[in-house]
Amino acid sequence: MQIQVNTDHNIEGREALFAHVRSVVERALSHESGHVTRVEVHVADENGPKSGPPRDMRCTMEARLERRQPVVVTFDATSVHQAVDGAADKLGRLVEHTLGRQHEERKRRMDAPPG
Repeated sequence: MQIQVNTDHNIEGREALFAHVRSVVERALSHESGHVTRVEVHVADENGPKSGPPRDMRCTMEARLERRQPVVVTFDATSVHQAVDGAADKLGRLVEHTLGRQHEERKRRMDAPPG
């Protein structure tokens, strides 16, 4: 599974952030990593240097799944790490749900009596 991390120019400490993002994403997708080919992560400070609402850090994650459409989640928080952690949790649940649903559909078709 490839993990690509992108940030806007307002985010500092990129190398440490990249290491954090990779470990969080790998942990969140550990059960389904065999079905995920790539994860793209985008971290941004929505307000930049301006003051604004307290939840101005945004993390968007897109997972590319084998033979399936990509799935995308977004999470807003007050810090970069909270945004990354929240998005990774959402992505893990979405990927698990998506793969579980398709597994159930495949199982149902195989269990159906021939018609």
